Amino acid sequence: MTFHRVGAFAAIASACLALSPTSASAAKPWVMGYLPGYEQALYPVAKIDFSSLSHIAVGRYVPRADGSLDKSCDWDAAKCPAWAKSVGAKAHAAGKKAILFLGGAGAHDGFAGAASSANRARFVANVVKEVKALQFDGVDVDWEPVQVADRANLVALLKDLHKARPAMTITMPINWVNPNIGSGDFVWLKKAAPYLNQINLMTYGMDGSDWGWTQTWHSSALKGATPERPSSVTGSVDAILALGIPAAKLGIGMGFYGQCWTGGVTAPRQDASEATIAGDDGKMSYAAIMGSYYKAANYHFDSQAGASYLGSAAGLGPLGCTYISYEDPKSIAAKVAYVKSKSLGGAIIWTISQGYQAKQNANPPLTAAGKLLK
Repeated sequence: MTFHRVGAFAAIASACLALSPTSASAAKPWVMGYLPGYEQALYPVAKIDFSSLSHIAVGRYVPRADGSLDKSCDWDAAKCPAWAKSVGAKAHAAGKKAILFLGGAGAHDGFAGAASSANRARFVANVVKEVKALQFDGVDVDWEPVQVADRANLVALLKDLHKARPAMTITMPINWVNPNIGSGDFVWLKKAAPYLNQINLMTYGMDGSDWGWTQTWHSSALKGATPERPSSVTGSVDAILALGIPAAKLGIGMGFYGQCWTGGVTAPRQDASEATIAGDDGKMSYAAIMGSYYKAANYHFDSQAGASYLGSAAGLGPLGCTYISYEDPKSIAAKVAYVKSKSLGGAIIWTISQGYQAKQNANPPLTAAGKLLK
């Protein structure tokens, strides 16, 4: 089955999706950065560069199956709400929006129960109550993975959230698209899109040593996917746009962390049969890479993929990484140019705190991403 639509029908379908009930506007691109509570010490509120952000997603609050919320942010239930509210106040003072980060990895069962017909009304009321209490502008519904049995309740949840607070910004991150599988798993987006202001592709961490791929690849390649290394930003964007999702509602993802490979590989497109990823999100933050792994002599920019990496047979840093695929200002600049060229809605960042270099009081990847707003 194909999900491409051509000619006048595609134009009409896209226009309907864009106009009701939320509108998609290409005039103001977004850069939404995630700031999880467990990383709050890495990026103090006073240091956040809001000039490079349009939205900040703070949390996470995790849905429970009965429709209630865990407000600990994987950190401290007593402290997180006050901290989140302080981040939101700082965002508003800078003229930016604060979004409640809801869900995330491991929250699937909680979402499934909370969004059921028995508990949905209570769940929606609790979410809206928290958005109001934090004085936030909206909610990011990070339901992953979206299983076949979840789709109807997910769309109903988004519809009810919109109905409960029509002015609220509702965003949702979705997985990147493997071209070997196709976009069939995302057909439900056509029903969900009218209730979403942003649909953001999580186009980072797009390679793994245990996925059965025959070649090493990049954690966030802009382009260059093949059946042997089936991930890229462009391939994922093209697949979602082909469903009829308006470009102005679609964003891409930038990960401020890298992947540390060991096992003899020193670059992309090498035999991955003996390779292993020894560290990634959290452990291999941009700040950690620049502080403990980076050497100019080992730096390469893969122009065919639009991605940066470090390679050294001798091994780099505490983990002895022989190949490190990561996001840096140069690869981010390529993504910014791509978003503008495709008239996409914007970009998300996982996570802004991983880019912050405390000694330099600088966040180079965030500064680069912020060029999207210029």
